[in-house]
Amino acid sequence: MSDLDQLTQALARNLKRWRGERGFTLDALAARSGVSRGMIIAIEQARTNPSVGTTVKLADALGVSITTLLDFESGPQVRLVSPDQAVRMWSTPAGSHTTLLVGTEARGPLELWAWSLMPGDASSSDPHPEGTTELLHVTAGELTLVVDGVEHRVPAGVSAVFESNVPHAYRNDGDGPVEMTMAVSVPPVR
Repeated sequence: MSDLDQLTQALARNLKRWRGERGFTLDALAARSGVSRGMIIAIEQARTNPSVGTTVKLADALGVSITTLLDFESGPQVRLVSPDQAVRMWSTPAGSHTTLLVGTEARGPLELWAWSLMPGDASSSDPHPEGTTELLHVTAGELTLVVDGVEHRVPAGVSAVFESNVPHAYRNDGDGPVEMTMAVSVPPVR
């Protein structure tokens, strides 16, 4: 089974499990997430591999991290995640990519990401649930962070924190790659 097949199967199994645990019908999850009922059915039947945006919407609606949707093997108090277990979530032909390094459900989902943005590339995100916070640290290049339509230049060595319940985007307007690490904290579903 390929990595993509394993990812598709894990997402199908875990989406169905978390939807059931939350007591959400297909229609309720569709309404909460903005993802169509048909798409949710296709995902739960492992007939499609949804976009990162769709996966984020479903995770946000369920109040879990993407890590939880992609792999829910409860482990010991300390869980080591090797580089080959990290999940590549987004990439472009130019070489930009994001990798979900690790995540947890303690006090609401918390995720740690590694980002690489090639010159001219960008990644946009829909608003996350109220109370979601993102922290990022640029290690190379200069990131253009756009939060609710306002651009912020974040050069190497600088960190940023913002509430991500508004549209936001990460862009590389420079000539060299942008490398950054980002943490996302999502409040638990009440």
